[in-house]
Amino acid sequence: MLKVMIAPVTPFQQNCSIIWCDETMQGAAVDPGGDFDHLQQEIDQQGIRVAKVLLTHGHVDHASAAGTMADHYGVKIEGPHRDDLYLIEGLPDSGRKYNFPAYKPFVPDRWLDNGETVSLGNLTFDVVHCPGHTPGHVVFVHRPSKVAFVGDVLFRGSIGRTDFPRGNHEQLLGSIRHRLWPFGDDITFVPGHGQTSTFGWERKTNPYVADLLFDDEE
Repeated sequence: MLKVMIAPVTPFQQNCSIIWCDETMQGAAVDPGGDFDHLQQEIDQQGIRVAKVLLTHGHVDHASAAGTMADHYGVKIEGPHRDDLYLIEGLPDSGRKYNFPAYKPFVPDRWLDNGETVSLGNLTFDVVHCPGHTPGHVVFVHRPSKVAFVGDVLFRGSIGRTDFPRGNHEQLLGSIRHRLWPFGDDITFVPGHGQTSTFGWERKTNPYVADLLFDDEE
């Protein structure tokens, strides 16, 4: 069974999700963007055995501490899609810009493609490539628990910014509607910032991707 603990980190209050399999106690951090000491404390308190680090995308508030965490626990980093390599290579500069601690630079051990899976103990997650916020953004979906970790693709009542270099608004809308909605309205998602929500609620109410906005396309 999937267990989830959300730990907001960095001045950006980014939702790092500490996830684990309660049968094996193997766990991972999804988007450890910073505050590594705090994350380590939370992990140790739960008795989790860290098996890997998972990244949705390469922005500084999501990925900065990934190298330090992987090095500390002796594990590998999986994700995002290789199209975010330029962001990961730029993390040291981004970190200095925002006065982040000097975390260990890294290159992911495994790039992820749409349709692949990642495993954690007895759990298997679907990988969904959802470009738009960044070109290499991925989402992790655990179908049995009906939970998705969507990074900065989708928020409660909003969507990810697309005004960064290589962002694409129309591509993001398509990623959400054609790659996330098919998983079902009853999927609860953990966004990169703010409150959780469900795909169904956003399909009804989200001012960017509600079904009502696209009825003429169907």
